[in-house]
Amino acid sequence: MTLDIPALRAHFPSLSSGIAHFDGPGGTQTPAIVGQAIAGTLAAPLSNRGTVTEAERNADAAVAAFRSAYADLLGADRRGIVYGRSATQLTYDLSRAIAKTWRPGDEVVVSQLDHDANVRPWIQAADAAGAVVRWLRLDPATAELDLASLDEVITDRTRLVAVTAASNLLGTMPPVARIAERAHAVGALVHVDGVHYTAHAAVDMAALGADLFVCSPYKLYGPHCAALAADPALLETLHPDKLLPSTDEVPERFELGTLPYEVMAGATAAVDFIAGLGTGATRRERLASANGKIERHELRLRARIEEGLAGLGDRVQLHSIAPERTSTLFFTTPGRDPFEVSRALADREIAAPAGTFYAHEPFAALGLDAEVRAGVRVGLAPYNDDAEVDRLLERLAEVL
Repeated sequence: MTLDIPALRAHFPSLSSGIAHFDGPGGTQTPAIVGQAIAGTLAAPLSNRGTVTEAERNADAAVAAFRSAYADLLGADRRGIVYGRSATQLTYDLSRAIAKTWRPGDEVVVSQLDHDANVRPWIQAADAAGAVVRWLRLDPATAELDLASLDEVITDRTRLVAVTAASNLLGTMPPVARIAERAHAVGALVHVDGVHYTAHAAVDMAALGADLFVCSPYKLYGPHCAALAADPALLETLHPDKLLPSTDEVPERFELGTLPYEVMAGATAAVDFIAGLGTGATRRERLASANGKIERHELRLRARIEEGLAGLGDRVQLHSIAPERTSTLFFTTPGRDPFEVSRALADREIAAPAGTFYAHEPFAALGLDAEVRAGVRVGLAPYNDDAEVDRLLERLAEVL
């Protein structure tokens, strides 16, 4: 079974602009039904959560639906789904709650493959607690984590390992399950940044070995917000700072202030949109089916782009080379300013941004920070089609 791309594209009003969006890793386009869910929730009776009035019940239903949808998406317990404004905010809040249990000499492991949102919060929390930071290093020759020293990096003093499931810069998908197995062997928690991964793969927290997993709905056709998934029993052991009158129930103890019910409704609609692309008896099964179709479509287009980039010779240096990776491609343009290249593409209504994309550590580990300011990132989404790939490759050939 394959995706019906023309039918899928019809759900996205923004695509009528004619812009070819290869900027999905920074945030995808949004189907109409997501906007309708947001507007419908706002326009209906709505108030603080409760069970007495229709407005209260509508708010409560929006929260319950959000937790159920992201539990199905991530293979998690709905009682362990926490809403957040962003993955960065959730990780900062969580790091401070977890760090309350750390003592001087404890160790925290971070990765050179990660977006800074899964690096800096843990480093700063470790510094405050007197914990030691250790690194999983990125091999620039392979664009993969070097796990030869895994047993030495993760020790009996390790309390937490933070690692991405897929690099937002390179697309590399490290062997999270292997890393988690080693971490769990010494009693450490595993926090997985799934922001990029969730848009391109079917998530199974148990198979990954993730104790904590964050994702962002706006990377998968939803509004700007985030979700954290964890075992409710684990969340019960964590005590974030909060207001005295606010509930101490899990997961609500991690959600500060009144929740944006309309945003949660839009995020739920995004999950249902993905599920609608698949088949199966349950939403979880439909999501898995849909993700399989999405992956096959994106990887086919990725192969076409890779072939086109190879034809440009030494005018392009492709850094996304790991065997296991998503449909995101990051390349530099020797002798040409990547921002100039991105602007030239934008002049032809092709969105392929330039930058380092908050991937501070991988960019530096590749040895690029001393040579170039940035690179160009081309990220595929299921609404991209062959005609857009043709436009991208033709314009790149003209520019370079």
